[in-house]
Amino acid sequence: MKPIIEATQFHDCMILAGTVISANVFPEALKPAYQLEIDFGPHGIRKSSAQITKLYDPEGLMGLQVIALVNIPARRIAGFDSECLVLGALGPEGDVVLLTTERKVQNGSEIA
Repeated sequence: MKPIIEATQFHDCMILAGTVISANVFPEALKPAYQLEIDFGPHGIRKSSAQITKLYDPEGLMGLQVIALVNIPARRIAGFDSECLVLGALGPEGDVVLLTTERKVQNGSEIA
């Protein structure tokens, strides 16, 4: 179990819904990954490196609304700036199952 945190620490996280507008194979990454561009509406378009190749293909990701943590520093991965962290749950075999919205919401909608 991870340590207990204060609610204010969670409230400092900016977790938003956004739509994948491009998804490409990321051959330079050490582990199989995609380079995603995600539209967060008024918060702009951000890039993310996502190790989700086992359950998803680039075509299936296009137009998918995902949930991401956006107020973290960019991380340089094999020459690519990953600007947000796409969130998912670990499936039984350790594969990432993306968190998505149950219904379409506006890009940039905050997760509460």
